[in-house]
Amino acid sequence: MALLAGVLTAQAQKFGYVDSKYILSHMPEYQQAQAEINKLSAQWQKEIESKYETIEKLEKAYQAEKILLTDEMRKKREEDIEQRRIEAKTMQKQKFGVDGELFQRREEMIRPIQDMIYQAIQEVAAQGGLMAVFDKANQSNLLYTNPKHDISDKVLKKMGLKPGETLDGEEKEEGEGNEGEENKSDQKPGGNTSPSQDSKGRGTAPKGGTGKQ
Repeated sequence: MALLAGVLTAQAQKFGYVDSKYILSHMPEYQQAQAEINKLSAQWQKEIESKYETIEKLEKAYQAEKILLTDEMRKKREEDIEQRRIEAKTMQKQKFGVDGELFQRREEMIRPIQDMIYQAIQEVAAQGGLMAVFDKANQSNLLYTNPKHDISDKVLKKMGLKPGETLDGEEKEEGEGNEGEENKSDQKPGGNTSPSQDSKGRGTAPKGGTGKQ
């Protein structure tokens, strides 16, 4: 009887899921934040690459003239090149390294959006009596999801957004976001483009290293 009661209790529990990537594709705030982050990343990467290009030119010029220089002149040129290299690596780490400026900017801009989605999920989950809500975009171990349990569109409506019309040109997969769904929990959405995961994104490391020295 105890086993049967446990099975019935499990069956009575209601679960749901969202697709945070789909939700984010409807949010102008997220699109704007991403555009600003990408702009900063490209700007900083260009500056760092310019530094490495200058170092490369100085190195080539030094090697070509080295035989004509005195020991003192050689030492001065080598020190200058090494100092420039250190400055380039330092900037690269400051901008693109772990907890670097790009990460900090992303965190500042994405956190409010993440909180907005999380609040909407909580409200939809409470209204639907859901025990838990999963994020399809961040759950690589979810082998199958029934579209009727997708509450993504309900979350969008809760935030005052219109489902179906994405801002990044992506359309939701057929069958997802049915209004017959019934669930969501108090887990913050994740995924490659979700607020939680993106907050740890790194900029593309420019020439000269990985940005993590």
